[in-house]
Amino acid sequence: MNKQLKKILIKTKKQVFSEVIGNNSSLLKGEGYDFLELKEYEYGEDVKNIDWVISAKFKKPYVKVFHAQRELNINIIPILSGSVYFGTKKFKQELIAEICSLLAYSCIKQQDPFSSFIANTNVNICTKKSKRDFSVNQMTKSILEYQVVGKTINYSQITTELFKFIKKKSIIFLIGDFFDIENLDLRLLGKKHEVISIIIRDRFEEKPFELGNVNLIDPSTNQVFDGNIDELILKKYIAKVKQNDHKLYEHLQSCNIRFCKIYTDEEPLSKLLRLMR
Repeated sequence: MNKQLKKILIKTKKQVFSEVIGNNSSLLKGEGYDFLELKEYEYGEDVKNIDWVISAKFKKPYVKVFHAQRELNINIIPILSGSVYFGTKKFKQELIAEICSLLAYSCIKQQDPFSSFIANTNVNICTKKSKRDFSVNQMTKSILEYQVVGKTINYSQITTELFKFIKKKSIIFLIGDFFDIENLDLRLLGKKHEVISIIIRDRFEEKPFELGNVNLIDPSTNQVFDGNIDELILKKYIAKVKQNDHKLYEHLQSCNIRFCKIYTDEEPLSKLLRLMR
């Protein structure tokens, strides 16, 4: 086991099992004990769940809806392309591996099985459904050592394959940098499953400074740029990133998908906890 992998596994396991982290409720609805909300009664619903006090007050039947208490199906899906082979404090690929490890250990703590996939132009199984530490090790190692250089992303293919592969209603974590999202459409996947998106970024790629004459290689396409990065180019680039993110946020909100952004210079645990509340 290499040092980087060992460090991530020890750190994330300690954070999940040693620090005070409460169990997080799911947005999935079903029979249970944790009250979620009241809603108007619809034909065919269990009359045992009718709240008679509220129903009498509003002169129409209302039923109680509860958080699901059944075992959850969790799917952890890092989206790995050449663009994650970048970072000023740490590489985005390393941060993605750390976040996936935190999520997997959280599943084990709550006795929920998890599966993992690696996605880019298509979706490949990483670890099968499991509640074992060995699967966390295997998944984190696969993500950390995955050869991302030269890999591009096809969001349309990813969502189509996930919809086909994941049969049971599940919680799906999509973890990636979410650039170039022209063909990203999560509407169908969001109707079938509870989708949570975690956006991974480096601050420099959102607000870069002038570099002058440079020779750069795009790690996704291997295209070479040899020229001057001046103020005008930076303004166009920053505007394009803002446009991409505005479109991304609007789409996630329209699909009722929870999301957060985590930078490579941040500790991910606190943001994940806020996201899951």
